Amino acid sequence: MGRKRFVIEWGMGADIHGGDVTKAAQKAVKDAISHSCLCGLVEAYPLPDPNKMQIEAKIGCPYPEKINKAEVRKGIPFGSVEIEVVQGGLTVKGLHLPSLGPGDEIVLVVAALTVYREEE
Repeated sequence: MGRKRFVIEWGMGADIHGGDVTKAAQKAVKDAISHSCLCGLVEAYPLPDPNKMQIEAKIGCPYPEKINKAEVRKGIPFGSVEIEVVQGGLTVKGLHLPSLGPGDEIVLVVAALTVYREEE
């Protein structure tokens, strides 16, 4: 029968010192996940194994080529995960404090997580 979307959630993350887009993306994914509880997949619309979820993570960041997808993937605890990284997000001049990281650039990254389940 194909798959159907169950929920779309989004979040934002920043690396304030160091401009690390992977760290910012990890925070964005965590932010998105923290906005929802998928109890409907277990109780109202049964999915006995949460690893059967299919999750598409779309990440918008200022330097897509610098994202470590494997590290971002670790923040999504269940399901099969596909990560797409696109140009987006934002950079802004911050404060350079060498003890906290290189440079003075703040990077902001956004993440949209779409959760699907397979229809039987």
